[in-house]
Amino acid sequence: MFIGRERELGLLKELQQQGGASLVVCRGRRRIGKSTLIQESAKDCEFINLYGLAPREGVKRADQLAHFGELVGLHFGLHSLKFSHWNEAFDTLSNLLSKVKRRKVVLLDEISWMASGDRDFPGKLKGMWDTRFKKLPNLTMVLCGSITSWINDNILHDKGFVGRVSLTISLGELSLAEANAFWGNKRVSSSEKLKVLSVTGGVPRYLEEVQTHMDAGYNIKRMCFTPEGFLYSEFDQIFKDIFEKKNDEYQRIIEVLKSGALEYADLARALKQESTGGLSKKVETLQEAGFIKKDYCFNQEGKRGRRFKIRICDNYIRYYIKYIYPRHEQIQNHLLDDLHLEDLSAWDAMIGLQFENLVLNNLKSICDVLQLAPSSIMSASPYYQKKTKQLQACQVDLLIQTKKNIYPCEVKFKDVIDSKVAEEMEDKLSKLKNTSRRSIRPVLIYHGDLKRPELLRETFQHFICFDDLLKK
Repeated sequence: MFIGRERELGLLKELQQQGGASLVVCRGRRRIGKSTLIQESAKDCEFINLYGLAPREGVKRADQLAHFGELVGLHFGLHSLKFSHWNEAFDTLSNLLSKVKRRKVVLLDEISWMASGDRDFPGKLKGMWDTRFKKLPNLTMVLCGSITSWINDNILHDKGFVGRVSLTISLGELSLAEANAFWGNKRVSSSEKLKVLSVTGGVPRYLEEVQTHMDAGYNIKRMCFTPEGFLYSEFDQIFKDIFEKKNDEYQRIIEVLKSGALEYADLARALKQESTGGLSKKVETLQEAGFIKKDYCFNQEGKRGRRFKIRICDNYIRYYIKYIYPRHEQIQNHLLDDLHLEDLSAWDAMIGLQFENLVLNNLKSICDVLQLAPSSIMSASPYYQKKTKQLQACQVDLLIQTKKNIYPCEVKFKDVIDSKVAEEMEDKLSKLKNTSRRSIRPVLIYHGDLKRPELLRETFQHFICFDDLLKK
């Protein structure tokens, strides 16, 4: 069953209907569904999936070429083809494709792995695109990978590929409504779904592992707290595949961020590192991989300021670092087989952080529920201001600015939500700077039971519950 991605599928289908040759780039974190999306778009085409070998010690250019030759041979019903260099490999592929008359979709998957051991790989691919592939009618060639920094440096930001890429797709998590579709018509409470999504986020491959006829506790224990669990070993696999020998350096950054967002200087201080280009590059790489995000503050004109906080935006990554990683040995020895999730330290606080992540990863759905015209939205981001002589410190979970209104959003996960949340919002409103030029329309985005909602309505003008986001 293929769920969601209607917009991306539409863009790919439009490109296929043009008749000529097109070059497409598809990037995103591992397990996000890049290959599945391309395969789904090629249902009515000749689909050729050519993927690189994962980086392992001893894997060299010759191994990648041999693997490529095997895959090409298998697809076209030939013996394994032998190539001594990439120009030869691409030329042979071009000749074979020229004999296929119907629409062809060629996926070069995990292209950074394919290129390992040959720093001239991008130049050779570019040359063969210009001289061979782009002359083939009815061809879509997709360059796909989870190491976004490699794709940016070698394809999208490389002068050699300027004007050659027809479409770039950056694939993110499924929306909450799309993720909800994995449960089908089963009568599962939103609380159960929130517990699962607090671990999986909207990552399709993780959601495929959920046994929707079983409760959240069973699923999380099975996936995370057993030696056979898919999410027990997932972190090591994706981090080592992406960051290789620098795996530990990147993991340390994630560990420091596990309890909440930090400004760059605070992150450097916690890591006991200088605020140098080296740390900045690592932060950029983690963001490009889809694991963390920089949340910038915007001024009253909707322009992005220089200050930002860095947060883990991937629910699985934080859950792993917080709960699975410290218990590896216990899990391996089956000591947590009878674990109750509520016994985990700071469980409610953790779910609250993960719920906030889900909200921030679904900004479009929030704006849709509020019926905000896209053209009117100036900014949508967490907001914080530092204490100065003129201002008091203030932090808002989400601040949406339109041309006429400001929507300060409080994101709250609690069994019972009482008037205290209104008092907290009133306090924040009193501290917000320069809000007199537009109307202030506070929003409560929540999961839990509202106690005396009539009192809450004296402060909040809009209420968005988790169920609304699952159904939107």
